[in-house]
Formats: sequence, C-alpha cells, structure tokens
Amino acid sequence: MSQLFYVNECSSTNDEISKFLLYENSDFIAVYTFNQTKGRGQYGNTWSSTAEKNLAYTLAVKAENFTVSDFMFNYYTAIVISDFLANLAENPVKIKWPNDIVLKNKKIVGILIEKKKINHHNYFIIGAGFNILQETFGEISNASSLLTLTGKSFDLHEFALQLDIFLAEKLKSLPSGEEIRKLFNRKLFRKDEISVFEKDKKRQNGIIRQADEKGELWIELEDEGLQSFFHKEIKLLY
Repeated sequence: MSQLFYVNECSSTNDEISKFLLYENSDFIAVYTFNQTKGRGQYGNTWSSTAEKNLAYTLAVKAENFTVSDFMFNYYTAIVISDFLANLAENPVKIKWPNDIVLKNKKIVGILIEKKKINHHNYFIIGAGFNILQETFGEISNASSLLTLTGKSFDLHEFALQLDIFLAEKLKSLPSGEEIRKLFNRKLFRKDEISVFEKDKKRQNGIIRQADEKGELWIELEDEGLQSFFHKEIKLLY
C-alpha cells in the first residue's frame, strides 16, 4: 500500500496531495476525504459529491517509474479501478470512455489523472470520486452509487484502505501498452452495440468499435462511417 492520509475536508484531493509530497523520494502517497467541496472532473468539468456519503481519493506516483504512454497509464488506471469495484459489486463493471466507471449502466466513479512537476519530479496524480452511500442524485439521471445498485453498505474508511492497497499493488508492475489497450477495449462500455450519439448538435446512431493507443475513440456512425474522436468531440447519449 501507499502512505495513506485522511483529511476531514478539502476543496480537491488532487490539489491537496501536493502538501504531502514533501521529500525528494516521495512516491506512492495518497490522500482521501469524504467531504470534497470543489472537485474537478476531466477537461474542466466539475465533480459534485454529497458530504460523508462518498469518497474522494488521490494517489501520487512518480511518472519515471512507468514506461507506457500517458494514454496507456490512464487506461490501465481505469482498468484497475473497474476491477476493484467489480470484486465488491459482484457484477461486471464497464469503462465509459474516457474516464467514467459504469455499473448497471450508471456512473459510479469519475477519474481525473493529471501530470504535475513537484519537487523536481513528474508525478501522475490519480484522482477518483466514488459514489458509495449517496441515495439521491437529483437531475443527474445517469449517476448512481454502490449502495443503490448493489444494496450493500460500506465503511468508507475501510473502502479507502482496501482501494489504496489494491491500486498500489497493481501499479507495481504494468502490462505492455498493447495488452493494456486490449484489456481496456474488453471493458469498454457499449462497445459493438448500437448507441445514440450527439455530434455538432445532431443526433445519429453509431457503434463504438475501439479505443486506440492515442486515447481516441473509433465510432462507426450511421451517416458518416468510421471516424475517430477525442473527448468532447462527440457525446454518447446511450
């Protein structure tokens, strides 16, 4: 496991983590809270969470320890987190490209991985928000929690500890980039299924075919054929 720290409240665990990276050899340092007030999502999105019901967790690891590309590191992190949750939920867990974890068609985790230089070292800052005990989500119809989807309640501190142990162990040795890409595609949400997408404010049917080594998603659109997209260029409506 990493060195794991708990804070009662913070604006964002991805920002808070820098306070714990105090030494030249700091590595595998993690921080968590159940009250994150200004969580960030991918590409400037916000991540809202009910206090004392969910977990905000961030792990910092030195980037120099990994030889795979940043995209493959992101993919692998999503794979590991989805495996951890599948074990708890005793149900298949999917990855909704590029950074959401989905159980029973509902988002239960959002991941934000940043690369930052701190104390002369580049770090991967792995941030994840877990919906665990929250029971209502207002207008966010595509979100849910482990409690509502499985009927299981969890001790939040124990959840954070077990997550930390699992993630740190899996990050000790990564598969090859190609193997990671294959694993990611096996878990890809709605892969090879007809789905509805929104592109340039127009809706059309399409089929997700694969996520590639550059972090792009290949979709076979009904009107435009097979194309690749980066995040925010197209929206999966289900």
